[in-house]
Amino acid sequence: MSGAAWRLPPFLESPAWEAVRKGETTDVYFDRTHRILQELKLDRTPVYAEVTCGEVPSSPWGVFTGVAGVLELLRGLPVNVYAVPEGTVFAPKDEAGIRVPLLAVEGPYGTWGRLETATLGLLCQPSGITSATARVRRAAGDLPLLSFGTRRMHPYLAAVVDYYAFVGGCDSVSAVFSARVMGKRAVGTMPHALMLVAGSDEEAWAAFDAYIERDVPRIALVDTFRDEKFGALSAAERLGKKLVGVRLDTPGSRRGDFVSLVQEVRHALDEAGHAHVKIYVSGGLDAASVRELRAAGARGFGVGTSVAGAPPVDFSLDIVEVEGRTRVKRGKFGGRKTSYRCFDCFRWFVFGKDRRAPGKCPHCGGSLEQLLKPLMQNGRPSGPQPSADELRDAVLAQLKRMPDPYGALPAGWKP
Repeated sequence: MSGAAWRLPPFLESPAWEAVRKGETTDVYFDRTHRILQELKLDRTPVYAEVTCGEVPSSPWGVFTGVAGVLELLRGLPVNVYAVPEGTVFAPKDEAGIRVPLLAVEGPYGTWGRLETATLGLLCQPSGITSATARVRRAAGDLPLLSFGTRRMHPYLAAVVDYYAFVGGCDSVSAVFSARVMGKRAVGTMPHALMLVAGSDEEAWAAFDAYIERDVPRIALVDTFRDEKFGALSAAERLGKKLVGVRLDTPGSRRGDFVSLVQEVRHALDEAGHAHVKIYVSGGLDAASVRELRAAGARGFGVGTSVAGAPPVDFSLDIVEVEGRTRVKRGKFGGRKTSYRCFDCFRWFVFGKDRRAPGKCPHCGGSLEQLLKPLMQNGRPSGPQPSADELRDAVLAQLKRMPDPYGALPAGWKP
């Protein structure tokens, strides 16, 4: 962390956020519960509740994000908040099958219970986006990864989508507003619309080169009117050394085997003396296709739906203690717990308050990290929150350290 001031994601700075903080986006049964507890004089009852999940969609691991939003939501209320650091790579359950507590809220239920709906929303969708992006990031290696996903979501969510795609491992985002509120520069190539209105690929490429700033890389879209191979060769001949790359965004109905197509274009460019021209791909990509296309010779990826429309992580928030005593609904593990992760093998361990953690991981002997830490005391954040860049760096550092395969996984699973 750096800086001395409280920092929150910029997309929370909006008039709508006040409605969220007032509990106006809650489910109605929390409103009714609040009224009932007031009548019963139980609204000041102290409780301890944990956020956990049973599984991460399509993966044995996820990336936990949205913590800064929760802290801002609860700021000023008489509550304590404990959480694993935002950007932590997590497993849903520990070695014994106990759900890993990733965040916990402690305080009089009547002061924060109406905010459960918003609390979960601030964690579920962000964690879904960052988790999906991190999987694509691993598949892409160190190659450029661009967030194209805002066109798949309501525009009010543009900055949310791009912020968490960036945190999860994207290098840059394409939406102008998202980039501006993040203090970044929007990045992108050219759309098919430019070619269609200009009348030809050649006219569009020439105009782009003539009128767009020189520090914007010349990456030509080559599949609007013709075969990708011949489009790529034509762009390379016309723009010469100024051409950084070509982008293939071929519709699924015309692709055939996209891997073979990339290989064919790569071979043609190399044969014609244009080895410097890189191939960038977009359109319906996910972690599996990125891995294949990277092996085929693609050197940059634009990802959209698989990241922006990623399934939310299905977190739940459950009371596990009331007035300091275990009280929990059926099917859940009661009592407050602490979460540990092995620094070396990334296995997780959950220990109750009456059970001490061992000093070393029983599987590999690595050091155990206690990750559920106090982040808010009586409504006051314990320190500044990381910036998007700091979160992204933390995620990437963990992805590079993750074992392959990650922990105890089903046979044949590949990250």
